[in-house]
Amino acid sequence: MPETGLIAEVLDGIGLRSASFIVTVYGDVVVPRGGVLWTGTLIDICAGVGISESLVRTAVSRLVAAHRLRGERVGRRSYYHLDASAHQEFEQAAVLLFGPEIETRGWQILHAPDLSEDAARLQRMGHMGGQVFIRPDRGQPVPEGALAFRALDPEGIERVAHFWDLSALQERYLDMIARFAPLDLALKDGTLSDEAALTARLLLVHVYRNVMLRDPRLPRNVLPSDWKGQEARALFRRLYRHLSPAAERHIAARFEGVDGYLPAQTAASEARISGLW
Repeated sequence: MPETGLIAEVLDGIGLRSASFIVTVYGDVVVPRGGVLWTGTLIDICAGVGISESLVRTAVSRLVAAHRLRGERVGRRSYYHLDASAHQEFEQAAVLLFGPEIETRGWQILHAPDLSEDAARLQRMGHMGGQVFIRPDRGQPVPEGALAFRALDPEGIERVAHFWDLSALQERYLDMIARFAPLDLALKDGTLSDEAALTARLLLVHVYRNVMLRDPRLPRNVLPSDWKGQEARALFRRLYRHLSPAAERHIAARFEGVDGYLPAQTAASEARISGLW
């Protein structure tokens, strides 16, 4: 299949939102390379996934208003970098995507009267009822105002999974695997252009991040036997490694920051890839 068809197949039905994709561009490419990008480069890369210049400019304005991006002008050009308030969120996402899996040490059971169900869901907690929540214990800090109890695996451990909606996550993982399977096959049979490799990598990160940030990463003895999370993670790691050499060539040739073209690699970008082996 021609590479334009491969990208179109990945994009089909994805419902790509311009602001969210711009966040992906910054998180995957720009942050590990100094954090600053020329607006013209952003417009070019977004055009490759069907996002128009007007949508890019509107989305950037909204991200600035939301204190996620901050702009500066150098001559007649505009550049944007991450606002300081967004850095922590990006670093947390990078750890989930590229870092090693942290083993659980039992469970945190939290009595959290100040924590809403929506806020708990964003932190990937399961709701046990009332003001009580649960999550695998990986040494996370306890939310302010909460009382934490730590527990080992109970009898009937498989029932713990019922505190999360794993069926919705499973559907997302199945969609990701089906969406990127043709790309996986194409990389085994041939090569993509540098530009297509970067576009594919950005879409891979975008799709996987949106699932991973919702996944409580339950231990295997709790998960259904047909759980697709591990298969999706292996696919992400394999594709990201294989796409990166060509993608990084395109970054060095076309992505402009304040001081010129961004480097193909930095210590931060190399650390991410080394974490995927």
